[in-house]
Amino acid sequence: MAAGHLSPEDAERLVRAHYGIAGRAEALSSERDQNFRIEDSAGRRVLLKVSDPAEERQVTHLQTAILQHLERADPGLPVPRILPAQDGAAEIELERDGTRRVARLLSFLDGAPLASVPARSPLQRRRIGNLVGRIAVALSDFRHPAEAHELIWDMAGAARLRDLLGDIEDPDRRALAAAYLDRFDGVVAPALAGLRRQMVHADANPSNILVDPADPDTVTGLIDFGDAVRTVLATDVAVAAAYHLADDDDPLGPAGDLIAGYHAAMPLRPEEIGLLADLMATRLMMIVIVGAWRARRHPENRAYILRNNRTAWARLRRLAGLDRQA
Repeated sequence: MAAGHLSPEDAERLVRAHYGIAGRAEALSSERDQNFRIEDSAGRRVLLKVSDPAEERQVTHLQTAILQHLERADPGLPVPRILPAQDGAAEIELERDGTRRVARLLSFLDGAPLASVPARSPLQRRRIGNLVGRIAVALSDFRHPAEAHELIWDMAGAARLRDLLGDIEDPDRRALAAAYLDRFDGVVAPALAGLRRQMVHADANPSNILVDPADPDTVTGLIDFGDAVRTVLATDVAVAAAYHLADDDDPLGPAGDLIAGYHAAMPLRPEEIGLLADLMATRLMMIVIVGAWRARRHPENRAYILRNNRTAWARLRRLAGLDRQA
């Protein structure tokens, strides 16, 4: 176990001491944080989230502040709620093995990750888009000292991923990713300069979207604000839509359903809509580059890190065959 990391038993002791909850902890998969589902004897569930030791303290507080803001701005949003400790604190400072981390207790949302539910429909995609758009509306006036923190997943900074291309071992795949980076530098990045910016969720991937497994058209929540950042607004919907491209002759068609749902909640401007195809491709490019880089450095978490890569490569190849104006 890495220095400072908690075991399920540690998590159980923590929630008992600070929140007065006696329950059993189960570790959940996560890219950076440690997450534990805590269930008490009555079946009530909460989520304990413990920050990565490498995460800056202000960035952790940013995520906490976002959830508190959303609860005030749009109480009906199906997103996690911060549950205060017995002393009223929203965050608990931890020090273990010489490392400092922050623990927060969140409400546990019902539903299954979309990634685990095969059913897809236009209605489901529109509802996903609408939820992501509602969150963007609620965050439109949110400000925080750490809002523009450096984040490898921030699409506006995708150009810096060129230094990571060497982690893609296959030369043909590396050349394809490089071609998309060239288009980003020459076409996408200059266009981003004039677009709206605000705080966004920025990671509505199928592992973070929850649906009712008995009725998959019902979207029950959006979780994980770990990649939230102040950036170009249009990248928010592009991230979500990139996971809904089709593997047929109309790859952009299903993504259009999600974009329509987003647009109904957060109206997009013509110049933003015109860039969405390139932004979706940029997200796929980032998935394969960052995935290769992280998998090489964290082989113990390789399967989780690369869970979206096979699909991303296939869709990048398909999008490369589409005619796009330079």
